[in-house]
Amino acid sequence: MTNRIPLIAGNWKMNLDHLQAIALIQKLSWTLDDADHDFGEVEVAVFPPFTDLRSAQTLIDAEKFKIKLGAQDLSQHESGAYTGEISGQMLSKLNVEYVLVGHSERRTHHAEDDSVVQQKVAAAWANNLIPIICVGETLEELETQGQSAVPIIQTVNALSNHETLGEFVIAYEPVWAIGTGKVATALEASEVATAIREALKSNFGEVAANSRILYGGSVKANNVAGFLQSDQVDGVLVGGASLAAEEFSGISRFKKHIVL
Repeated sequence: MTNRIPLIAGNWKMNLDHLQAIALIQKLSWTLDDADHDFGEVEVAVFPPFTDLRSAQTLIDAEKFKIKLGAQDLSQHESGAYTGEISGQMLSKLNVEYVLVGHSERRTHHAEDDSVVQQKVAAAWANNLIPIICVGETLEELETQGQSAVPIIQTVNALSNHETLGEFVIAYEPVWAIGTGKVATALEASEVATAIREALKSNFGEVAANSRILYGGSVKANNVAGFLQSDQVDGVLVGGASLAAEEFSGISRFKKHIVL
């Protein structure tokens, strides 16, 4: 029997300083506690900027908050002359549990290709971090290749050429829906998640049944229910809506527990 606990992940991107981060995490935790949120039923994680991580970690540990901590990126290198880079070891020392890898903004603005993403996945596993591997198609790719072709290629490439596979999460974020207000339909999200899971099964076997697949792209409290109705979608990766405690809390409180 396979048990996939839904994950609600909030990517803050380049927003909020460390003091604002403390305030938001406090308010989010209190709001969820007031609503009797069961973190065993639906996992909640926040992904602040690097400069906020130490403050967030200290707060979460001191107050024993059940919110998980994630980072927005990591270097494929363990250490060395890589100015501005952050290693997986550094993140692990801050009790970071998750790390985003291959977000479309990294692929677009920093020219990260599938090879770099693959190396970053390896770096995450080497430091006991769970990579959330972001995949998705641009509008041009959607029109020329269809909706699932690019996400499947990106998924398989990220997980190939590793001696063994560690735990991972796949986040399907159609690039044309990130921060645009445009949203894939619940049916489209379900179909792509199904195709990704089938590709995982074909290429990597039984890991497909246990691996969580998220949807991301203009997710809000008023549309999250549609996405999570599918038994193939195991949570959401939230952008702008994660910067508002009440809105993100509303998204997180949609309860769903999948047992296959």
